[in-house]
Amino acid sequence: MVGMGMIFDETYRPFLETAARDGVFDPSLGRIGVTLSAVASRTGVRAETYRGNAPAGNAEFTSYAEPKAIDQLLNTDVDLVCIATPDDRHFEAARAAIDAGKHVLIEKPSVLSLAELDLLEDLAQQRGVLAKIVYHKLFDPDHKKLRTLVVDGVLRHVNSGYCTLLEPKQISGTQFAEWITGRNPGTYVAVHYIKLIDFTFGGRLKSVACTGQRGIVGPADGDTWDSTQLRMIYTYDDGREAAFDIHTSWVTPDNFPGYVEQEVQFRFDNGVWNGHSRLRGVECTVEDKTPREMKISMNNHYNGTFVEPDGARTQRGYGLEVLERFVREVAHVEFSEPATERETRLQQMRDLAYNDLSSDRQVVATVQAMEEILKRHASGVPNCVVEVNGDGGGLVLHAPGSNEPQVLYQPVVS
Repeated sequence: MVGMGMIFDETYRPFLETAARDGVFDPSLGRIGVTLSAVASRTGVRAETYRGNAPAGNAEFTSYAEPKAIDQLLNTDVDLVCIATPDDRHFEAARAAIDAGKHVLIEKPSVLSLAELDLLEDLAQQRGVLAKIVYHKLFDPDHKKLRTLVVDGVLRHVNSGYCTLLEPKQISGTQFAEWITGRNPGTYVAVHYIKLIDFTFGGRLKSVACTGQRGIVGPADGDTWDSTQLRMIYTYDDGREAAFDIHTSWVTPDNFPGYVEQEVQFRFDNGVWNGHSRLRGVECTVEDKTPREMKISMNNHYNGTFVEPDGARTQRGYGLEVLERFVREVAHVEFSEPATERETRLQQMRDLAYNDLSSDRQVVATVQAMEEILKRHASGVPNCVVEVNGDGGGLVLHAPGSNEPQVLYQPVVS
């Protein structure tokens, strides 16, 4: 495990504890044992805090702290590495792990540029390992149903889409305060919906535009963003286009009733899909606890703790399911028979396009474009647009009032 922060505690910790106790079951392989054997983090403080609270059998891991924490971890006999660091630290950790011949699972966004993605993808091919990304929203039951209706032709030809994801101030002000400088909530969470749109509807990315607001978590004229509004234009085989707007913020008041406010609307030739994370769920008010210690609305589909009918206590949801699936993919590559067909199995797992690095090109292209547009905005040049796969290159930035476009990435994006 690389990174021991909030994401580890919310999803990796309960998954690893359950997997250590019960194993991961696969119909063709049986029980797959999973052990947390080593962790790398900046200070080691959170790792030791976890060790002190971990269930029996989960506290025997080795903890490495900076400097050289990842190098030390990779000198052990770990089989797979999960990377849950801040997004601008994904690339170096992933490159080192892949180069060491480890299977790698990276939190979203995988990386911040197509050049980095190219390098990791090539390296994974050379080393013969899986390199995948955590896109848990694809396993949300509502999003799976949306894709089912699209795949089955019930909903025909998306015309436009709107997505919003708003998080409380505690995210930017406390939990992520150490790394938030110079960052934006669009890269942090819009990428979930970028992937949902790219995976569900297909098409080719044509252009990216973005703006945002500053002044709450950083200076009003600085490069740390409170909220962003991203627009992507996709084109489809019939020549028609669709526009998708994704609004994100991490400065919603902490007394907001839900952990996260998520809403989507997609309009089709023959229908409309509306989804809302809070309105689909439950509300619970407890004196002196809600809405701060507990939230009034909770997403029990993503990650919830339960007392099962038989009395057992469990923690489950699609946020943990996506981790289990990766373990099963690695196990299929390494433990299925015959051993001589490992390369075939490796390619089969890479062909699962929902999470492989090779399928992340248009997502990373959007992230890179958004990062560059916001960088220009912060330097006094707002309203830039990035053209995708135009005459000038794969990603070309056009600034208002300038006749000199800047090529961000020369090769064709996809």
